[in-house]
Amino acid sequence: MDDEVELMRALHDEHAHALWAYVVRLTGGDHQLAEEVVQESLLRAWRNPRVLDQSVRPARAWLFTVARRIVIDHWRARSSRPESVSAEPPEIAVADGTDEAVQSWLVIEALRKLSLEHRAVLVECYYLGNSVAEAARRLQVPEGTVKSRTHYALRSLRLILEEMGVSE
Repeated sequence: MDDEVELMRALHDEHAHALWAYVVRLTGGDHQLAEEVVQESLLRAWRNPRVLDQSVRPARAWLFTVARRIVIDHWRARSSRPESVSAEPPEIAVADGTDEAVQSWLVIEALRKLSLEHRAVLVECYYLGNSVAEAARRLQVPEGTVKSRTHYALRSLRLILEEMGVSE
């Protein structure tokens, strides 16, 4: 039992601050909700001993994924309407846009962690839809530089998203 307490304390010391900062951004700055989500995430880690054994799989990705799911569940519960009884089931499912909103926030947060050069090339090529030649002209760098920065930017972005607990 003492080993589990020490592992839990180490897990908290190593990941709680980063997890809290991440959840604050997900909740739009709601510090109280962020604290509740972090507590619940750590409680779930405590209940799941294999998370405490970080030699098998890094706990940070697991914690971030659990926290994101808790926030999504919270938003869904808040935005749900009281049940209405009807004789017929609904014909189509209604998308609430929560998954898309969370995904957008995660990508924005990941982009903020990139270097300015990598972020600029991704914005030019992917978000503005410019060709390599146009991006090179706008950024005032050679086309080859745009290509290599794009390659490394996408690679870095993928790693950042994985660290945040986002999987394909």
